[in-house]
This record gives sequence, structure tokens and C-alpha cells, in this order.
Amino acid sequence: MTMHRNSSLAPFLLVLAATMAFAQEEPKPASPPEPPAPAATTEKSVVTGTRMSEGDERRYSTATKIVFGREELDRYGDTSLGEVLKRLPGITISGAPGRGGDIRMRGLGRGYTMIMINGEPAPRGFSMDSLTPEQVERIEIMRAPVAEHSARAIAGSINIVLREELVKRENDVRPGLGWEEGRWQPGIWVQKSDTLDKLNYNVGANVLHRDLPRYVATTTTAIDTRTGAPTLAQEQRDQSNSRSDSLNLNARLNWRMDGGNNFALIPFMNTSRSKAAGSTVLEQSLGAQQPPFASTLWRYESDNTMARVIGNLRQRFSNGARLELRFNGGQAASDSRTDRDEFDAAGGVVHVIRNSVGIRDTTFSTGGKYSRPLGSGHQFAAGWDLEAGQRKETAASLQDGVDPLARYGDDIQAQTRRLAAFAQDEWDISPLWAAYGGLRWETIRTRSESALASARNQSSVLSPLLHSVWRFDPESKDQVRAALTRTYRAPTLANLVAVPTLSPNYPVSGPNTPTSADSVGNPDLKPELAWGLDLAFEHYFSAGGLVSASVFARSIDNLIRNVTSLQVVNWSPVQRWVSTPRNIGTATSRGVELEAKFRLDEVIADAPKVNLRANYSRYWSNVEDVPGPDNRLDQQPRQTANIGVDYRLSALPLTLGGNFNWTQAYVVQQTAAQLYYQGRKRVADVYALWRFDPNTQVRLSASNLLAADYETANREIFGTTDQSARTATRTYRSYAARMEIRF
Repeated sequence: MTMHRNSSLAPFLLVLAATMAFAQEEPKPASPPEPPAPAATTEKSVVTGTRMSEGDERRYSTATKIVFGREELDRYGDTSLGEVLKRLPGITISGAPGRGGDIRMRGLGRGYTMIMINGEPAPRGFSMDSLTPEQVERIEIMRAPVAEHSARAIAGSINIVLREELVKRENDVRPGLGWEEGRWQPGIWVQKSDTLDKLNYNVGANVLHRDLPRYVATTTTAIDTRTGAPTLAQEQRDQSNSRSDSLNLNARLNWRMDGGNNFALIPFMNTSRSKAAGSTVLEQSLGAQQPPFASTLWRYESDNTMARVIGNLRQRFSNGARLELRFNGGQAASDSRTDRDEFDAAGGVVHVIRNSVGIRDTTFSTGGKYSRPLGSGHQFAAGWDLEAGQRKETAASLQDGVDPLARYGDDIQAQTRRLAAFAQDEWDISPLWAAYGGLRWETIRTRSESALASARNQSSVLSPLLHSVWRFDPESKDQVRAALTRTYRAPTLANLVAVPTLSPNYPVSGPNTPTSADSVGNPDLKPELAWGLDLAFEHYFSAGGLVSASVFARSIDNLIRNVTSLQVVNWSPVQRWVSTPRNIGTATSRGVELEAKFRLDEVIADAPKVNLRANYSRYWSNVEDVPGPDNRLDQQPRQTANIGVDYRLSALPLTLGGNFNWTQAYVVQQTAAQLYYQGRKRVADVYALWRFDPNTQVRLSASNLLAADYETANREIFGTTDQSARTATRTYRSYAARMEIRF
């Protein structure tokens, strides 16, 4: 691994030269090369033709790839992709159930998990909520990366494969109606698939209305560490309701050309409009200073639009080689406005806050991959990726008619450039042993500009990636996997931009607190670098079931963590509590992941034909430069588990099922003076599916049946004060009915 400021293009030129050499070389006349054996399959996921089953894709891939298709996506009638992901092995979703959140693999937070769309890194500005399950063909989970994908995947990668073309005519209509806390959530999905000569196409549209309540209670207390006497006691209650309407459009156009060549065009778009209104009540029973307000009324509006198009050209050659060229471009636009009026106990206005933000993200990427067989079961590939992105952000913040950040200007512009080159070799060394070796070089440059602050950051990483799978005999249902990889986590744009964001609950003229601090980026951040080891044992049943046990370890350098401190700042006449990301040292993470998926009669003779799905994960981590005992990686739980069951009645065309999701409560010592707590998370979902005929069925579902509060807490110890803020977010049961018609 190397990392330096002035990176050479030599690795890229070397790989490109090797690609050209292989492309021009003509093979000696001989018998046609055999197709690569399934064991060496790590191809990018935009493919045509007959696919292997989900179980076979996993079994015969040299690099671990867990595939979940339409059955899993449709099972509970979810309206959000995050609700599907939370049930999959090794994945957790932060935040309150049903309200979205960061997607985490192996308990590791934002930036550790690479999210891809059709094998390409998701662009900045992309939100998982902008895709519905109906727009997705399958989900692929890769616990360790391969060279053709980005190595920004310390925890692993999740590849979202959009709807593919179908080889038959089919229309699909799915009207649905949800209900949550007395509020209706209607929606409809329409899809049409057909073939016109050499063109296969798939066009879909989804319209969804959401009407969601929210209630949060926050209790803030402080004590004097010298005497143990309480010095502060506050309770804040936030209540709101939000409404949103969204339209999702997607298509896949696939032209089949002579010689097995094809060109695919995949456009998709999402547009949504949201409005929310709420109130806050702040009661203080103890404190040396008066609270900044007693109550508030606020309103929020946002408009979001994302449009992208993906193109993919595949060219086949007579020597068995293939060339893939692809592009991916689009724009995301977001405009939001918040109006907040704060009142004292007598009802008088004490603060008026008006904030507006407009963001425009434009990205374009292109790349290619040349692959050719080097013999039976032996495949070489090399290629490149190039990405350019630009963000323009216009923000206005008025607090009592004054802009506290006026000196920074209203506009922020940022640019990113990413260049990568890779080479990989896959080889079925014997009928029992397959191996994969890859090398990826990637460099990222970031530049941001504002009226007062500018920043530049560049990092380069060279990542060797090794995978292997061993089968005990040619017909064995047991196999062992191993992977050794070099991965990294790049700082986000928000981590780098040196423009402050003010704490959300207080005007700049009033007191902010360690548990509600301002934040500002750090342009000198270095990427986190990690060595990773993955080992797994898998057993496959004859009818398609499996059990697996895997262990992993990650050793991370240059760990990034937000550190809160009291600082003299240039946006306030008084000192402010400010949270800033910093590289604080090294960390390790380890874990055990167990998974089982089978029909009960596969393991117990004459048992009912009940389908069981279960996964369990146990994680350990340690941050070297933070005192224990809870010096874990940020927001990584110790244990998570899922158990699901499905049963199709023999006497009726009815299938019943349910799933229970559990995350253990945990504490993280973030720094010597900062501590984070998250309460246990329990989510129970059930569904019933009545099939009238092969083309018509009705699905009823209920989510978050326990409706347990989602609890978090932050604690800061500074000087002689120990202050804690504990938050309880109310959650709600959600019910839905959906009819699914194909014709």
C-alpha cells in the first residue's frame, strides 16, 4: 500500500498497456476455449441471458457474493429498500424503525460500507430512500471487495441491481394502501415489459404518498463532578407530522446485436416533495441560566429530484475475450427551507430563525473492462474507472435578522475527481480449488471553495485483493472460503469542508452545549486504511438451503472520529462547543457471523415444509487511543440477529410468514470525555399472501408490531461538569395491503 500527495499515473498506464496488449494479441489456432467455470464468477452484475439461481451464484463464486432476489424484495411488501436490507445477514439500519437511516455492514457506520448501483459506486447526493423495492432486481452483498469494484469497503459492499429486461411480455400492476397511526399511505407500482425485434425493454413507475407522525422526548441533566450535586435538568418534547409525495421512474432498454453483443441503457429518476410542521416545548426545572426558549413552532419544506442514466456496451471477440464500456451520469437537486419561531414562557417571540439550502450535485463516470480466457477455467481482466463530481451549495441562515455565517458567503463549491485502474486473475487451479488475485490503484482528489475557506485533499491507495475457495471433493456440499484484502475509507465531503454548521437547537447568540455542538470539517484528514481477513465455512443442502459460519478481522489505521471541544471560533464572539473530525489512531474489529436458510424437511424427515431463515452476528472492536472499557468503533453494536419463517398451507392458497429483528443495547466510549449509548432495538414484521391464481395475489403485512421506543444518549464530561442528553423516539405500527396483478 502506498499513499502520497502527488500520485503518478504509472499504475493506470501500466494496466492500460496490458489491456491493449491482450486485446491485440491473437491466439494460436487451437480448439475453442471452454467457457470459464462458474467458480470464477465475479463479473459486474449487468448481465443478460439465463442466470444461475441465487444459491448457485453464491456457491460457485470465488469471492463471497450473497444474492437476494425478487422473493426477498417482495416478501413483506416494503415501501423502502432499507426495510428489506435490515433483515439480511450482517446488515443493520441506524435510526428509528420505519424512518430510514444509514446502512451498516458488520455494525460499522457511514463510509465503511460501499453502496453501489449496478456495480458502480452510488453518486454523492444519492439516498437509498430514492429507490423502492419494485425498482430493484436483486441485492448482492460482498463481504470483501474485488478489484473491479472500489476498495472503499472496509466493512463490505452492497450492490443494488436495478430491474433487468425480461424475455417475455408482461404487465405488472401493484396498487397498495398503508396505514400508520391513523394516517393513510397510498401507492401504486406499474411495470411493462416487452420485446420489439432485438430490443427488450422494461419500464416502471411508482407513486407513493406518506403521512408520518414523529414524537421525540429529550432529557438533559448535568452534575458537578466534585460534589455530585445536580446543576441542570431540562426536558424537551418535539412533536411533528410530515407529508411527502414521490414519483419514481425507471427503465431498462437492451439492444441485442450480432455476435452476442449488446448495449443497455438504464435511466431512472426520483422526485419528491415533503412538508412538515411541528412544535417544541422546553421545560427547565434546574439551571444557572435561563433556557434559550420555552416553546417553538417550526415549518419545513423540501423538494428533491434525482435523475441518472447508466449505459453499458458489451463486445465479444472470436477468441473468447470481451470488452465492456460503461458510463454513468446525472444530477441530484435539493432545495429546503426551515422557518422556526421561538417563544418565552409568556408567549413572546425571543428568536426568529430562517434557513434555506439549495444543493446541486452533478456526477459523471466512465470506465471499461477487458477480459479474456487464458485457458480452461482461467480468466484475466483489466480496466479503469474515471469519475468527476461537482457540488454547488447555496445556503442562507438568518437568526433574528442576522446571518452569523455571513463572512463565509452564501455559496460553497466542491469538486471531486476519482481515477482508478485494476487488474485481476481468476483461476480454477483444480476441480477442488479456485483462486482470485486482484490489484487496484485508486486516487481521489477533493477541492472546496467558499468566500472565507478553501480546502484541498488528495489520497491514493494501492489495494491487493486475494480470494480463494476450497471444496472437499468435486461433488461436495461443503466448502471453505478465505480472503485477504486491503481496503480504505475516504473522508466525506462534509468531513473536509471547513465551513461550520450551527447546532440545531440554539441560536448562535445563545448557549450551545457539548451534547448539541456546532460542527466543522477538517481539510487535513487522511483516509482510514485497513487490512482485512475473512474466513468462512459453507454447507449447501440438495434443495437449495444452506448454513454458513464466517469470521473476520480488520486492522484500521488513521481512524476518523468526531471530537467535541470548547473552542474560540470566528463565527461567534464567545467560545463555542464544536465537533470536528480527526484522525485519532488505530483500531481493530473482529466478528463472527452465522447464517442458516433451509426448508425444515431438508434437515428433519417428515417435518412440515416450513422455510426458516436466521442469522446472528457478534462483533468486537477496540480503539487503541481511547480508554476502555467501551472503546469500540463508533455505533457498532455487540450483537444483532434475525429469525424469519414462512409456511405455505397445503389446504389453502395462503402463505404466512414473519421476521424478528434484534439489536443489542450498547455503549461506545468515543473519546476520553465523550460517550454514546443506544438502547436495544426490536422489530417484528408479519405478512400473509393469498394467491388467487398464478397472476393475481393479495399481500397483507404488518411492520414494527412491538412499537418500542428508540432510545439513544450522549454524555460529555468537561471540567467539573458531567452532562448527559437522553432521547426517546416513539415508533409506530404500520399496516399495508397490496394487490399484485400480472397480465
